[in-house]
Amino acid sequence: MSRTPGHDLFARRRGGVLLHLTSLPGGHGIGDLGPDARRFVDWMHRAGLSLWQMLPIGPVGKGNSPYSGRSAFAGEPMLISLRDLVDDGLLPSSAARCPAELNGPRVKYAAARRFKQDKLHQAFVAFERGNRSRSRAYRDFESSNRHWLKAWCTHVGGEAREITFQQFVFDRQWKALRRYANRQDVRLVGDLPIFIELESADVEQHPELFNLDAKGQPRTLTGAKPDAFSRNGQLWGHPHYRWAAHRKEQWRWWTARFRQALDRFDAVRLDHFLGFVRLWHVPAGARTARRGRWRATPGRELLTVLRRRLGPLPVIAEDLGAITPAVERLRDDFDLPGMRILQWAFSGTNSPDLPHRYPPRSVVYPGTHDNETVTGWYRHLPAAARRRFHAYAGSAQSPADSMVRLAFTSPAAWAICQAQDLLGLAPGTRMNRPGVPRGNWTWRLSAGTLSGQQAADLHALCDSSGRLPGAAS
Repeated sequence: MSRTPGHDLFARRRGGVLLHLTSLPGGHGIGDLGPDARRFVDWMHRAGLSLWQMLPIGPVGKGNSPYSGRSAFAGEPMLISLRDLVDDGLLPSSAARCPAELNGPRVKYAAARRFKQDKLHQAFVAFERGNRSRSRAYRDFESSNRHWLKAWCTHVGGEAREITFQQFVFDRQWKALRRYANRQDVRLVGDLPIFIELESADVEQHPELFNLDAKGQPRTLTGAKPDAFSRNGQLWGHPHYRWAAHRKEQWRWWTARFRQALDRFDAVRLDHFLGFVRLWHVPAGARTARRGRWRATPGRELLTVLRRRLGPLPVIAEDLGAITPAVERLRDDFDLPGMRILQWAFSGTNSPDLPHRYPPRSVVYPGTHDNETVTGWYRHLPAAARRRFHAYAGSAQSPADSMVRLAFTSPAAWAICQAQDLLGLAPGTRMNRPGVPRGNWTWRLSAGTLSGQQAADLHALCDSSGRLPGAAS
């Protein structure tokens, strides 16, 4: 799906929701690209929301984290809708009946995978039997994705034609959802992680692009420097890039990665933007990130190449963390909006995260997938910060409603709120706790949670804050 050259999505005030596909209701133990995704778009349209931001959609790896994807290009097969495969004539209607064990309020990754893999195999058999692999659409998909598809099939180790079929179906269902959303002026916003897992098809296919030793192990590991929040820093454990090799191959891997992301999404959030200026390198074998050191990265050169090849970049710079003037210059020189987190605004006086201080070219979130819900944040807010919050926001509404209103009435071009905060849900609905290896990424919306009254209230807020689709900027 093409983008209008030079069109600036950030020139218009918009409101949106952060909700990963896995968190949708329905499906078979996990949210998917099917009817419930379209119903969510319908609800967004009624609510006046025009941005649907998701987390990475690649095949999940360890911890079921979307940020530990096993391919920079493949889609997660568990997001394929079985009900849409029934409509395509590739499955009988009985195949879409959902077992009781998969109807719970949490994603059940292992159970969903066992159930859906069998059904996807049945669909593949029907696809082959009907000679659909000879179709022009299928052959075009194989041809245009050859640069990563063979490596993904090899990495997964299954029957190559069946794995290719799954990626073809994922791509077809994804494009159908995007068309459906765009027709209702809902734009899809993706998330591009800066790093790639060691146990990924990309490292397997292109080891020369990663800083590995002779045994294929990382020479240094990714992480974050120790700070006031983490005495030992954060050790993420990805391999670092061999930047000279990327320059030698003329940034083809990065270009293909961005091109595909912008083919799938209307805009993307660029994870760990400070890493495009410098990255924290931790010695291999270290147990913490304390002994790391900063090393410069050629982010400016990379972004220059990407802009020349792909045109204006509809990218949100995740400029959070140890931001330096060099990071701010890089962001501003490429005209990228940065991020503001409302939950950080009340820890002290004159915080740069107070809404009235936001530049128009920015994106505000009450909190992201890594933050507590507003309800949980407020529950643990120190007394002094709570007084500052009420002095700024008033006390007439619930904390969640107040934070949503602060975001939407701020000068920021885009205001995006977690679904949990739009709905004022309890702390137990948090999506991720950084540093906690288990129990994350499982929250799901319950069927019937999204009401007409909620949509009407949000529509009124979008209208009053100038964020309705088509409203004057």
